[in-house]
Amino acid sequence: MLKLLALDRFTILLMVMVVLATIAPISGQAADVFGIITTAAIAILFFLHGAKLSREAVVQGLMHWQLHSLVFAFTFAVFPILGLMAKPILVPMLGQELYWGFLFMCFLPSTVQSSIAFTSVARGNVASAVCSASFSNIIGMFITPVMVSFFILGQTQHDFDPTSSIIQITLLLLVPFILGQLLRPYVFPYMQKMPKIVKVFDQGSILMVVYGAFSSAVAAGLWNQVSGKTLMLLIFACSVLLTITMLMALFVPRWLGFNNADQKAIFFCASKKTLASGVPMAQILFIGQPLGMIVLPIMIFHQIQLMVCGVIANYWSKQPEEEAIELEQT
Repeated sequence: MLKLLALDRFTILLMVMVVLATIAPISGQAADVFGIITTAAIAILFFLHGAKLSREAVVQGLMHWQLHSLVFAFTFAVFPILGLMAKPILVPMLGQELYWGFLFMCFLPSTVQSSIAFTSVARGNVASAVCSASFSNIIGMFITPVMVSFFILGQTQHDFDPTSSIIQITLLLLVPFILGQLLRPYVFPYMQKMPKIVKVFDQGSILMVVYGAFSSAVAAGLWNQVSGKTLMLLIFACSVLLTITMLMALFVPRWLGFNNADQKAIFFCASKKTLASGVPMAQILFIGQPLGMIVLPIMIFHQIQLMVCGVIANYWSKQPEEEAIELEQT
């Protein structure tokens, strides 16, 4: 049944964190200590991401600027435009706060780990996927706070200045990433001996952040504000958004003449949104706001995208070479 639903261990653990936060939310001084540990885990995660990314992959991937430009356009133009256009429909359907979370999700960069993994499974251009996903996350540290300040917080807090948020996000995510790049010759050999260390920190830090965020949200009465009907409507809205962007990410690269390997890299990088960077950004940007309502859309969208992309990547991995060549020629 789990294979049929494309549920992996991480997806199940995320659901467990939500249930655990609902039953036994962390609060008080314990929550403060837990928050410090979570922040440290996120910083270590981005340090490891920086150390894992090879200079050769960066150079090779950066040469393919057309691919990166298209992924950038999907991530920071197509998604936000669709999110803004959906406002007249989603605000009456979901309420203002959940719509803010939905729009915040549209402003987020792409994923790193899963974009690369799915591109590799589907036999796509992995080097370009590495660079495109990493570049998306780096540039998103600056673009996402500006979009949030202009389209969300600027509507309610007219004196909101994104500068301090950008500095905090840079210190938390970008500085560790750069340090990882600088120390790569010393760190990467140890990472090769422990290949699962990045995955452990990737998944572990997200699980910790989700548990902490939902604990505070439950204490603030999250499940009194979100009914079962609203949750189903949110799942439907996220599914529609993912369907539209995936169809565009599938056909636009073909129309523009990208080869088969590049099409796959664009598809997986351009149609996804990051939970690993999204929740820490939300904690910094939405201080004093209902954080559980803000991160709920990206949590749901993240699970749907992983399930759908897993099925598609496995399908493409079994595609005969003849069909792949024919697809490239068409």
